[in-house]
Amino acid sequence: MDIVRSPISTLNHIYDISGVEVGQHFYWQIGGFQVHGQVLITSWIVIAVLLGSATIAVRDPQTIPTGGQNFVEYILEFFRDLTRTQIGEEEYGPWVPFIGTMFLFIFVSNWSGALLPWGILKLPQGELAAPTNDINTTVALALLTSVAYFYAGLAKKGLGYFGKYIQPTPILLPINILEDFTKPLSLSFRLFGNILADELVVAVPVSPVPLVVPIPVMFLGLFTSGIQALIFATLAAAYIGESMEGHH
Repeated sequence: MDIVRSPISTLNHIYDISGVEVGQHFYWQIGGFQVHGQVLITSWIVIAVLLGSATIAVRDPQTIPTGGQNFVEYILEFFRDLTRTQIGEEEYGPWVPFIGTMFLFIFVSNWSGALLPWGILKLPQGELAAPTNDINTTVALALLTSVAYFYAGLAKKGLGYFGKYIQPTPILLPINILEDFTKPLSLSFRLFGNILADELVVAVPVSPVPLVVPIPVMFLGLFTSGIQALIFATLAAAYIGESMEGHH
């Protein structure tokens, strides 16, 4: 009997692993594809909140900012400082919207899972939760980051960008290529794992003592949710800045 597994058999095993799921899901059929409906619902709610807040914030801008406009400008300045620190003074400008959008989507998604009683809304299968509680969302965000830093490097250096893979020596070519695969993996699994763990930590004490015990844990979840959004945005900006280094 041949103990060497064929490539087709190996691919079949990888496909089987990709079908592993955590919990039940509410599926939608869209164009022949099966998608997680509960993730799309909560993602659209988060996007609607962000768009609505942005519309209200810029509806009547004043030369001398007051109230909510002060808060919005403070947030924008925070994004500028974060992006400038990681990418550099000369190149950071065009990337502020991308980094800011990443931070806000992750931040609001994380907080929605910690604050909103999604369980009240019943679905035929599964239950609503934070969008970042689903590995598909975090992987999509990580892949967007990968596309962004490849685009940044290629736009700045052209095909010379790929020269980084043989620096400082061609011997490191496999390791340098592997690094570009580990970046999105670490981004996606870090965010997914921490948000899932936070929700599980809150869910366990909620069942026996639903009012008293979970409150301190929920505050801790709010703090860690914000930290995870900051980490993701900071690493995304750092990867983009790294891809544009050495162009002078």
